[in-house]
Amino acid sequence: MAERLKVHVDPDKCQGHARCKALAPELFELDEYGNAHEAGDGTVPAGLEDKAWLAKSNCPEIAIDVTEE
Repeated sequence: MAERLKVHVDPDKCQGHARCKALAPELFELDEYGNAHEAGDGTVPAGLEDKAWLAKSNCPEIAIDVTEE
């Protein structure tokens, strides 16, 4: 069975740069202040794994975690 990925944004670290939303709009949403949070429960749909890792690596606040389940 293939491992699934999940993304999580630490709300204490996110400063609203929104790079994650720009790079992976399917995986992230912005609140009314422009801070990001994961879409839904954070599960990364098949085929979007590279976007999850790209968003993590481009976060200037290191606020995004990608975990394997």
